[in-house]
Amino acid sequence: MNKYLFYPGCSMTRSARPYLDSLNAIRADIDMVLEEVQDWNCCGATEYASVHRIPAHALVGRNLALAQKQVDGTNTVVVGCSACYLNLTKTDHYMHKDARLNVRVNDALAAGGLHYDPGSVQVRHLLDIVAYEVGLEAIRRKVVKPLKGLRVAPYYGCMVHRPDFNQRFEHEEYPLSLDRVLKTLGAEVIDFPLKTHCCSGHMTQISPPVAYEMIRRLVGAATQYKADMLVTLCPMCQLNLDAFQGDMNKHFHTAYHMPVVYFTQLIGLAFGHDAAELGLGKEFVDTRAALAKIGVAVPAEEKEVKRPSRRRKDDPSLPMPIMTADDEEGEA
Repeated sequence: MNKYLFYPGCSMTRSARPYLDSLNAIRADIDMVLEEVQDWNCCGATEYASVHRIPAHALVGRNLALAQKQVDGTNTVVVGCSACYLNLTKTDHYMHKDARLNVRVNDALAAGGLHYDPGSVQVRHLLDIVAYEVGLEAIRRKVVKPLKGLRVAPYYGCMVHRPDFNQRFEHEEYPLSLDRVLKTLGAEVIDFPLKTHCCSGHMTQISPPVAYEMIRRLVGAATQYKADMLVTLCPMCQLNLDAFQGDMNKHFHTAYHMPVVYFTQLIGLAFGHDAAELGLGKEFVDTRAALAKIGVAVPAEEKEVKRPSRRRKDDPSLPMPIMTADDEEGEA
């Protein structure tokens, strides 16, 4: 068993719950023990660093300091969310590079009885661990239901491979780790040219027409390449391409139907796990027709799923996804 510290982040515990559920389903299969960082807080998403630099790094630094306190047999922190991964690696990198920033962030952390030594933990994305530490051969040995006949477009998004401070991945513009994992599962992987293009981030809340064009390019390209679905590793990417696909269709008078799932969900299917256990069936864009091609029955979601709504122009609050009824009844 390989032990890691685990930073789930806000999305994986709420709007991206199928990502966490599918990870929990497969982690024993790949000999992965995850110890959650205790009392973790939000990473600050993407915009906060542009508003208040020191508080933003202190917010992220608190998570790094908490992880440092938990180091016991491993100093590797696994992160599934691409935005969280970028923020954690960015703060660690800049605290190491900028002595003044290091002092100011640690002064802020000291108010809570914490301290962080840059480099004391190694932050790695979940895909990095699965592809290079678990390894393709170990994954291949666990496959009992190959995804033969499923044509997939690997979509990395723009935050994992850029700037890649620690050179974890092969190439900033043309990574292959996700492609290789999906091929190992038996899927037909298309050579997707937009694999590292941006999903639009929070533009869905700031300038919907701009966001819809960015979403259209990705969904349209996957459709043009005759993919059955897009496969991602980022909660923000999954939310935008899935939840806002209907709004994009209305905006452009199109009829795209491109399911978007997490790579951990497809790993789980290939390992023989039930679709419901992996959180499949909770998407906005129905996956049933695509997965029927490989003999997978996806349960229909009984409860109505609320669509993320567009903010009013005079709404001063931060954009937040609207949860399903299950989420709202879940955590306090």
